[in-house]
Amino acid sequence: MKKAISALAPVCALSTTHERIIRLILLTAALALLTSYGAAAQTSRADSAKSYVARGNEWMKKGEIERAIADYDLAITFDSRIADAYYNRGLARGRKGDLEGALSDYDRAIELNPRFFDAYLNRGIIRHEQGQSEAAISDFNKAIEINPRDTRAWSNRGLARSNQGNLDAAIADFTQAIKFDSRNANAWGNRCGVRYLQGALDAALADCDRALKLDAGLALAWSNRGSARHEKGDLDGALADFDRAIALDSQRADFYANRGRAWLVKGGVDRAMSDLNRALTLDPKITEAWLLRGAAWFVKGDYSSAMADFDEALKLNPRLANAYEYRGVARLMQGKLAEAEADFARCRALGGTLKPEAAALMEEMKRKTKRKEHER
Repeated sequence: MKKAISALAPVCALSTTHERIIRLILLTAALALLTSYGAAAQTSRADSAKSYVARGNEWMKKGEIERAIADYDLAITFDSRIADAYYNRGLARGRKGDLEGALSDYDRAIELNPRFFDAYLNRGIIRHEQGQSEAAISDFNKAIEINPRDTRAWSNRGLARSNQGNLDAAIADFTQAIKFDSRNANAWGNRCGVRYLQGALDAALADCDRALKLDAGLALAWSNRGSARHEKGDLDGALADFDRAIALDSQRADFYANRGRAWLVKGGVDRAMSDLNRALTLDPKITEAWLLRGAAWFVKGDYSSAMADFDEALKLNPRLANAYEYRGVARLMQGKLAEAEADFARCRALGGTLKPEAAALMEEMKRKTKRKEHER
């Protein structure tokens, strides 16, 4: 038996080796099939994600924002690393007013694609609108680094720098945008606005004229030119420009505030009041509109309403020196000498200078108060 077993042993060994090889071949074939199936499934999911993105884009074109977002959600479910789905969903969320959701999507798009120009640009625009000027400028810097010839990044950085009060840098950015595209009406119109703020009124007018020659439908250029004309004393020209700006865009609160200021200076108090009421209905956070309406109430002799509006202006900007001056004058008219003196002191502490008329009124009220005390 031992010999028989011994004689059969090599055959059994050979058979075992053969079976192992067969099993190995079968296993390799199975793995190949699994890998092939996995790759096919992965490709299918990626294709599905792209299809949903494409359909979402079509919904966006039709203004169907919710449907677009639903498709971008599906795209992300199929492929969570598709940057375009996050970016496009960010655009859709931004349109419906969900700015935090939009920012989150732009963050993810940039994480997946660190050179996504439009994601930096749009994230910067939202940050700018939220008052995050430094963060916005950082995004625009990156966008310029990625594509230095795209004028949108230069123009938006110019706006952010203007909001910071860095007017020279803003001018430089708008000038660079114009250098790359001399037919960019927005860049000309924005540079006009900054030159107006600098007091370079003739240069501002030239820029706005150029902007309007390129695009007569650019509401902001009409408004900026109106502001420059106002400062030059051309109130009729300014009012005509503000009228045109409002006709083109009736939802811009600052256009009504600008026209209200012009009417106030021209003596049309009721028309000024109408414009300022409209401005504050559209945007109750425009400090200047509260200040101007307070001045209109003052002209109408309603000092209590004037003071209430100056209070609102100071809530929005507690460092607004001329609001303290105007409120002080209103308080003088109500005979509140001590409160008026406190407002004037605060105005000076903030670097403001009292107008001669305000200082003269203060002295007159002091004299009247002394005479009354003497007569007692």
